[in-house]
Amino acid sequence: MNRRREIVRRAAEIFLQKGVAQTSMEDIAQAVGIKREGLYYYFQSRNDILLEIILPQSDSLLLNLQRIIKSRMTAMEKLHAAIQSHLHAFYPAYLEMSVALREHYFVRDATKLQQLKRVWDDYSTLWTDLIKEGQANGEFKADLDPKMVAFAYLGMCNWFCRWYNPEKELSIDTIIATYFSLAATGVTALPAAAQ
Repeated sequence: MNRRREIVRRAAEIFLQKGVAQTSMEDIAQAVGIKREGLYYYFQSRNDILLEIILPQSDSLLLNLQRIIKSRMTAMEKLHAAIQSHLHAFYPAYLEMSVALREHYFVRDATKLQQLKRVWDDYSTLWTDLIKEGQANGEFKADLDPKMVAFAYLGMCNWFCRWYNPEKELSIDTIIATYFSLAATGVTALPAAAQ
C-alpha cells in the first residue's frame, strides 16, 4: 500500500470512529506512523483527506447508476440493480462509504464541495428518473411523488452505514435481497394480484 493510500485508509478508520471534528492531523500521523509534518507533503488539511475519501466513492456510485439507467432492463430490474450497486459500494469499501455518508458536511473547499454536491445531486436525480420511468410504463404506482420515493429508497440504503458490520454473518447479498423486496412489494403478505 503506498503512503498516500495508507494515510487515506487510516484517516477513514479514525473519522469513522471519532468523527472528523474530533480527529486531528496528529491523530492521523500517529496512526500512519509518521510525523505530523510529513502529512502535509500529501495533504494540506484533514478536509483534503476527507475529500479524497468521499469523491471517488461518490463518482463511482454515479457512474454505475448512469450505466444502469441507460441499460435495456425493465424499471424493476433497474431498481434492483440500483440498490445492489449502492449497497455493494460498502463492500469492500465499508470505511470509505460510511465516512462519505456521515461526514460530507465537513468539507470546506468551495470548489470541491460544489463538485461533490453536483455529483450527489445528479445521483439523486437519476434515482428520481428511475422511479418516473417505472411510473410511465406502469411498473410502479403512478400516484406517488417520484422524488419522495427516490429519497425514501436512498434514505433506506444510506442508513445502512449506521448499523452494517461487515464482520457479522449477515451477507451483503442477503441485505440487498431484503432491501429490494421491501422496495418492490413492501412487507405485505398479500398475493401479488391482490396488491
